[in-house]
Amino acid sequence: MTDEVEKGAILEGLAPVVDANTRLIVLGSFPGAASLQAQQYYGHPRNHFWPILSVLWGVDLKDAPYEQRLAQARCHGLGLWDVYASCRREGSLDSAIEQARLNDLASLTRIAPGLRAIVHNGGESARAMVHTRALGLPVTRLPSTSPANASWSFERKLSAWRAAFEDHG
Repeated sequence: MTDEVEKGAILEGLAPVVDANTRLIVLGSFPGAASLQAQQYYGHPRNHFWPILSVLWGVDLKDAPYEQRLAQARCHGLGLWDVYASCRREGSLDSAIEQARLNDLASLTRIAPGLRAIVHNGGESARAMVHTRALGLPVTRLPSTSPANASWSFERKLSAWRAAFEDHG
């Protein structure tokens, strides 16, 4: 990551991982520094997202190549995106996000016509619930899988995510 990025340049997010078979989409806030550098959703090695899916799906995704992770997500009808398309932020904390520009969340039902439910990964993402609820689909806020969310143990996060996936995944 360059010094310019660290000093608050406008950061651009990742492209959505969705297709016609997406039934459930997980919306994060904005990729952290490790994810942006790797150009991967949930790219920080201590993020609980991929380990949670590993348990839910019975497949080891934690150490799998990113393309294999995405293939498993698509196979399970899971899409990935973020609520913010761009922002200024030093570091990776959601609390440092400034000048955020929303993604076109209204387009979700067009780009993922099979979409049945939306999950917000954490509180900053959930701030966009007014936009996602307008789509008329079930919307759930889940605890952030970020390593910054240390007040929730892996087991507690897993329990919350399991319930949402049983309902909508």
